[in-house]
Amino acid sequence: MVFMILATYDGAYLHLWKYELFNRDESLFEHKTHTVRALLFPIIVYLLFVDTSIIGFWIGLVLVLSDLIVLGIDAYSEKESRSFMNGLPQWEYILHIFANSFHFAAIILIVAARIEITNNGIFYSTDFMIRSNFETVQLIAINILPGGIILGLIHLLLNFEVGKQLWSSNRIKITCC
Repeated sequence: MVFMILATYDGAYLHLWKYELFNRDESLFEHKTHTVRALLFPIIVYLLFVDTSIIGFWIGLVLVLSDLIVLGIDAYSEKESRSFMNGLPQWEYILHIFANSFHFAAIILIVAARIEITNNGIFYSTDFMIRSNFETVQLIAINILPGGIILGLIHLLLNFEVGKQLWSSNRIKITCC
């Protein structure tokens, strides 16, 4: 849940609202990497934190690896992307570290809960539903999904001119922030 709070502040407020990275030529690539991660996020949450099938688990792990690759590409491109503000501010860099740390810590914990290590190897286990409060994990994940889906769709929409126009015409109507 800490990850979601930090990621929402970073992804929705800073990237979309305050800096409008999607509207800056030098930041378009960064916005596209954020879009990929924003679209992967609810799928990963569903497959690892809600779905209990072995196939969903393995697909979720593949998507986590894909997310890590996109995260690396995003981090590599941020210096040029934020040239309009003389690079990424230190406090936002620290925010990224904490948000991604909590994100991947949650993934590591759920993966650890869903596998069993024996003398014969590492196996997918359904005992995690009994050994842990998995219903609570599922409830939290299910409640996170709508916001994750909406944020992913907004990121996707802002890759297109029609989305940028909708954003610009409606953003000026909001007087806070």
